[in-house]
Amino acid sequence: MLNDRAMPEFALTAAHLAILGRIVAQGFSPAAFPLYASAMGVRRGLFAALLVPAGETRLKLMGEPCYVIGSNLAVRTRRDGRPVFVWKDKSVEATPDLLQELARFSADLAALLEP
Repeated sequence: MLNDRAMPEFALTAAHLAILGRIVAQGFSPAAFPLYASAMGVRRGLFAALLVPAGETRLKLMGEPCYVIGSNLAVRTRRDGRPVFVWKDKSVEATPDLLQELARFSADLAALLEP
């Protein structure tokens, strides 16, 4: 279910809301990320993505889907030659299983955003 707290303060069209409804019906949840108040967040499991309107009838990704540490979006980088997800001083090793899950999250969301 979509709630007002997870929605940014810009006008969404009926088409945007229909896309969000389709995304939620496929197991994603609305999520608010205060550092990114100009975007809508969606989350599934350990991963999240930011969405913004693309015209009157579409939504698009803002950046890349991310791993979530606490309630923050972590970036994927490398430390000491190993892939990691990092938020400030916290990091989580980007294991092959997590990277595979991230790829599945990204592909599923991309398919739902296609016109």
